[in-house]
Amino acid sequence: MSIAKVSVSWGRAVASQLHIRMLMLTFLPFIAALLLWSVAMWFGMQALIDFVQEWFNTHQSFQTAGDVLGMLGLLAFKAMVVPLVAMWLLLPVMVFTALLCIGLFAMPAISKHVGGKYYPELEQKRGGSVFGSLWFSLSSFLIFAVIWLVTLPLTLFPVISLVLQPLLWGWLTYRVIVYDALAAHADVDERKALIQQHRWSLLFIGTVAGLFGAAPGLLWLGGVISVMFLPVIAGAAIWLYVLVFVFTGLWFQHFCLAALEQQRLLAQTT
Repeated sequence: MSIAKVSVSWGRAVASQLHIRMLMLTFLPFIAALLLWSVAMWFGMQALIDFVQEWFNTHQSFQTAGDVLGMLGLLAFKAMVVPLVAMWLLLPVMVFTALLCIGLFAMPAISKHVGGKYYPELEQKRGGSVFGSLWFSLSSFLIFAVIWLVTLPLTLFPVISLVLQPLLWGWLTYRVIVYDALAAHADVDERKALIQQHRWSLLFIGTVAGLFGAAPGLLWLGGVISVMFLPVIAGAAIWLYVLVFVFTGLWFQHFCLAALEQQRLLAQTT
């Protein structure tokens, strides 16, 4: 992993994020994600809570949950177990929605902004497409969802969870965003070679972004405590996710285009 290249791309991403065009870029993905989740929660939230409630009743899990909360000194939160589990199950889908909206609405503008300002001479080979982005995103999320569900019981062990969860989110983040970051400039072979060569650097950037995303995740789960303000809390969480992922998109964009430029220079000299 190249710490220097990751650090340089991070600094450039910070500078780019402060540009008014990039600040305004959070608006469209936020509106799209907010509308989608408003409809989904209106029609599906109560059904999901009822499903979790029935599952707990069928498997007699309330006693187990009470015992665990009692051991942790959190027995007062027993009544919130069902809505908390329901919102916890929705969290990965919510994060993926934000990622998908960033890929569709923000990354083309990010690519144009960063490419035009920092890499105007870099040839655009157009190796990606909207349908390719959707397929790459959905297939990556399905793999992530299976691993996330299988490893969900490990969240009871904080030491393992603190390592495993950021790595999972980091993997999903870089898989989804890197495709869009390279869609305009790299062809298919260049993208595959770049991902293979810089896999650990990309995973590191994605993992750091996943850690940044913990704040809106906690805000989202905190909606259980105040159901009356859930729509406001959900909106704030979605906006924070969008803001985090726009910055992440800028970070990946700077890193990927710098790596692609270097990759082509090396190819010309060999």
